[in-house]
Parts: sequence; structure tokens; C-alpha cells
Amino acid sequence: MNTKYSMKSNSDQYLIFDAHLDLAMNAMEWNRDLTWSVNQIRESETGQTDKPDRGRGTVALPAMRSGNIGLCVATQIARFVKPYSILPGWHSPEQAWAQTQGQLAWYKAMEAQGQMTQIVDLDSLDKHLSRWQNEEDYQAIGYMLSLEGADSILSMEYLEKSYEQGLRALGPAHYGPGIYAMGTDAQGGLTAKGPELLQKMEELGIILDVTHLCDESFWEALDIFKGAVWASHSNCRSLVPDHRQFSDVQIKVLLERNAVIGVALDAWMMVPAWIKGQTSPQEKGLTLEVLVDHIDHICQIAGNSKHTAIGSDLDGAFGTEQCPMDLDTIADLQKIPALLRQRGYNEEDIQNILSRNWLRFLRENWI
Repeated sequence: MNTKYSMKSNSDQYLIFDAHLDLAMNAMEWNRDLTWSVNQIRESETGQTDKPDRGRGTVALPAMRSGNIGLCVATQIARFVKPYSILPGWHSPEQAWAQTQGQLAWYKAMEAQGQMTQIVDLDSLDKHLSRWQNEEDYQAIGYMLSLEGADSILSMEYLEKSYEQGLRALGPAHYGPGIYAMGTDAQGGLTAKGPELLQKMEELGIILDVTHLCDESFWEALDIFKGAVWASHSNCRSLVPDHRQFSDVQIKVLLERNAVIGVALDAWMMVPAWIKGQTSPQEKGLTLEVLVDHIDHICQIAGNSKHTAIGSDLDGAFGTEQCPMDLDTIADLQKIPALLRQRGYNEEDIQNILSRNWLRFLRENWI
């Protein structure tokens, strides 16, 4: 069933840097061999009902190559939950740590096969970009490691160990209450352990990803943390009135911090009044045009195209049942340039949004 590689896209496609993909989660928890094609993965899941996106996934390494998605931020993710929590997760931080280490082992296995290559500094970034753009036979997708939710960090020594393993970005919380901060659907500021985490991140040069922080934790984190800040996958609250999105005030503060905000393709974050498991993309007329609405909103606030980009989250526990109906696989992100052009965006703007904003951010902060 498996073919080792698919050829990369034509060189006339735009390079895309996707700042949020849960690749290892899909490989380890969904049991997806991401070296297969998207269609092969879908066929292998025929009849499975344990997860809502079975048979409808959109992400695989061949599809990324086909769409010239040569760079991504790839996650480790493992939530700690207390007994009787309605959220899925691990019952101890030690289990969460072990899960993230299993995910890291998968990334390393992909590196050993030549499927992926880890980006940890400017040298590895520039070397990968040169090979991706100039060597036809070079197939490795560059990935930068991010931790989505810090519950697996047992102590600051574990954060140091993670940095040594290549961790370069971290979101202190995911969904619900976290060990260090409060995340989506929770309320409250940083926990007593939060400031120590942020201070150690700043010391190590780890990027703060504010994506999932609830409002109180968002503001407290920005007050304490003086290092580089981004939002890998968040949309606009003025377009979708939900606390998961950023308000215009939050967006303006992120712009003041020279942050980049990646827009996400999860349907409930793109259009209001979406009911998971019930609403369909067809019912809402949901297309990639809606994603461009969110991109454009951030650009209008900024007055330029330098602070928004792509953080698709396309493998974040949803598939075609919950994403734009004109997207079949992640390769269809290549439809975005034409939509931006129709809105009056020029070539520099388009390249900024698809890859150059993330690349500039790293070059300004990795010294």
C-alpha cells in the first residue's frame, strides 16, 4: 500500500509554511501512516467510527509535498486531566510526558526515512529551504517542534530536555485548566507554576504560542513574558464571536509585539453558529473565501500583510466534514493565492501570507 515518496509540486507553486499540524498525534493516536496518500488512509478507515473524521482526513506527507508545503510547525500534545474530567487526557503528567516522547520518536523515525527534517535554528532552516527549492530529489518536509499545552513538562529540567530535543515553541495550555495556565473553555489567570515556565521559556529562547490561552491567562502571560510571541492557529472574534478567537484588542496587542497570527481551517472557528457533528460545510456555504475574510481582517487592523499567515490545524481531529468544502486535501491550500489576488493582494502580500511572515519572524528572533 505504501509508496515511499510522492514527487514534490511544480516549482511554480507558492511555498507554504503551515504553522500548526498535529502530525504525530494522528500517527500515534489515530494510527495513520502519514507516508500513505490521503486516499489510502481514507480507504484504510472504511467502517471505523471511533473518531468523527474517520475516512475524511485531509493531511498526509505526500499531499503536503504535492501542495508545496515544505515547512510546518508540528506538535507534541498530551493533556493531563484530573479524575472525572469530561476532557480526554492522561491521568498523570508523567503519562503525558511519555506520550510526547512517543510522538517525538515518530518524528525521528520519519527523519531516519528521509520523510522529514527537523528545523532548530537559522542554519538548519536555510539549509532545508535551499534543498527544498533547488534539489528535485529532496523530499524531506521541514518541521519545527512545538508543544501544544505544557502539562507534560514535569519541571523546568524537563523543559530544558525538551529544548535539547528541538522544542522551539510552546503553548502553556490547550483546552480546559492546565498545570501552568488556563486554556480554551476555562477561565482564570496563570497558575502558581505559570510564571516560572514563562521565565524559563524566555531564558531558553522558546517562542510563546498564545493560541489557546483564555483571556485572563493571555493578558497575564504577555505581561510576564518578554520574548518572541506568536499565535500559530487562531481566527478573529469579530467574525466568529467565541472566546477561542482573538478580539481586535488582542490582535492589536499582538501586532505591537511583532507577532504573526496563523489562521485556522476548523469550520467552527471560521463561521458563527457552527454545531459540531450537525452543521455541514454545504449548509454554511463554507469555502476558502471565508478563511480569506479572517486573513483580510487581520491585515486591515495591521495596515499591511506582515502579521498573518497559515496555521491550518487541518489534522486537528476533524476532516472534510468540518472544513471548507472546496478543500479535499491540504494540497488545496494552493487555492488561497488566487483568492487573495481577487481581493487586491499583490505578489509580495501573497508570499508574506503563505510563508515569508513565518520565515521573517524566525530570522528576527533566532540570532
